[in-house]
Amino acid sequence: MSEAIVSLRHVAKSYTRGKQSIEVLQDLTIDIAKGEFVALMGPSGSGKTTLLNLIGGLDKPTKGEITVAGQRLDTLGGSQLSHWRANHVGFVFQFYNLMPMLNAQRNVELPLLLTKLPAAKRRANALAALTLVGIADRAKHKPNELSGGQAQRVAIARALVADPTILVCDEPTGDLDRKSADEVLQLLQTLNRNHGKSIVMVTHDPKAAEFAGRQLHMDKGALAEAQ
Repeated sequence: MSEAIVSLRHVAKSYTRGKQSIEVLQDLTIDIAKGEFVALMGPSGSGKTTLLNLIGGLDKPTKGEITVAGQRLDTLGGSQLSHWRANHVGFVFQFYNLMPMLNAQRNVELPLLLTKLPAAKRRANALAALTLVGIADRAKHKPNELSGGQAQRVAIARALVADPTILVCDEPTGDLDRKSADEVLQLLQTLNRNHGKSIVMVTHDPKAAEFAGRQLHMDKGALAEAQ
């Protein structure tokens, strides 16, 4: 296996509700190679979204070590983690999370507002990302003028615009019909195969998981099976 983009060592995650401690992840040790497309699968409550949030730096483990893109995430404070996410992670969510009052181009530009790029360069980069996902002709359309598949392509363009080290996708096709879902999955596959993007995707859909190069199966907070 080539260099690991994600490395987890004996990672556990638990939450406290009142006096009760709920263990969500237990003693996970996982490596994901740079350039891999991995699908995290498992029943509801198996811990796959919690694991995705840890990989994306949205949460921290209770125990264990997490290294992503060469950085130990479990040792970072909140502001350090925010800065790291902005520089390394592109997020794609099930419900797109687009700003309804902004057109596609402006939505894609949003992550670049945190940079020192001038406005003209931000616009150019946003259009380049929209072109990459095949939807540049919808640049001036607002989310309510787009189909679900088009909206998700805009969300993927937004995730790509700052050239992240890793794409983290949480049920990216969960709100789409089969045809639109397959088109989005083919796009992710192309980004992985032709552009070398490392992708970790949570899905409950076996057909969606087939687009990934490897599947990791979660069950009750543990790794049940690897393929």
